[in-house]
Amino acid sequence: MSSKQTDENLIKKFAETRDPVLREEAVLSFLPLVYYVIGRLGFTASSEMDRDDLISQGVVGLIEAVDHYDLRYGTKFSTYAVPKIRGKILDHLRNRDWLPRQARQLTKQVQEAVRTLHQRLKRSPTEQEIAGYLGLEVEQVQQALTHASHVVVSLDSLVPWLEGENSLVEDSLADDSQRTPSQVYREKALHGWLKSAVLSLEEREQLLLSLYYYEELTMREIGEVLGISESRVCQLHARSLLSLRAVLEEYLDEDTQTEAASREVVEHV
Repeated sequence: MSSKQTDENLIKKFAETRDPVLREEAVLSFLPLVYYVIGRLGFTASSEMDRDDLISQGVVGLIEAVDHYDLRYGTKFSTYAVPKIRGKILDHLRNRDWLPRQARQLTKQVQEAVRTLHQRLKRSPTEQEIAGYLGLEVEQVQQALTHASHVVVSLDSLVPWLEGENSLVEDSLADDSQRTPSQVYREKALHGWLKSAVLSLEEREQLLLSLYYYEELTMREIGEVLGISESRVCQLHARSLLSLRAVLEEYLDEDTQTEAASREVVEHV
């Protein structure tokens, strides 16, 4: 029997018996998930954040996942636990407000520059173009993108109605019978927008997103595939997400205008 099968059987036994000894064994068995999540978020040994602090928060999320896992979910424990671990780490970062004020302001400036340049150029701007627009050095833009990779960490944060507790993953697991026609429309529209937005990116950025979201590799593993450093992967990931946000905002504006025009037609009928 493989190690993964053994781990899954262990968590099932704990869920059935609530044996505290099995609880401790389960937490230790699934501890690698914490390191996996941190690797996915791109926090390296050289990051400003205390890695031990992130690990501690991840372990808290893992323990909560072990305690609340229910066999009736019908999903593997690892599938259930990863969002819980990730959420606990991100909540900690938000509450701590770890990014220095000046760095946060620069990150926002880069985000706005990407949005403006994308509208102007109709493509993802290069770091040189962003630097020229802001009057900065390319190295400053890259550092801001590194910070942005820890602020804009997921596709889940790109769309207004997905902010907060919701996520693309959780939405896709929702009961179809509970969704309203409006929600179904928005999900279909979102998938179409995302596909078009991704295809508008450079080929390397498309590959990076595929490796991250479909292959579910860590930043380090993606770096090995692309032949670049882990920190560079974080920067490119952030720039890709900012470009996607710019494209999606254009689609959302068009959708809002279309919806408003439709209501105006109906009101005059």
